Amino acid sequence: MPRRKGPGPSVKDPELYEALRDDGASKEKAARIANAAANTSRSAVGRKGGRAGDYDDWTKKELLARAREVGIEGRSTMSKSELVDALRNH
Repeated sequence: MPRRKGPGPSVKDPELYEALRDDGASKEKAARIANAAANTSRSAVGRKGGRAGDYDDWTKKELLARAREVGIEGRSTMSKSELVDALRNH
């Protein structure tokens, strides 16, 4: 198999970039993650996003609103635990 050309000078962490590419990440995604890891600590990159919280902590009213947003059928007759399951499986 021919050797891959390097990522270029815009990638700040070429080793991480190559590891991500080997795992199947696109060039763009690998470059974005490698650069983010170089700009901050690697553990901080994994913590970005996901600030919505766990559905178990939401009120039934909040769950119903989210179910309406994503178009879950039969939501008005569901219990809180059924709403949580439906949202997780959507």
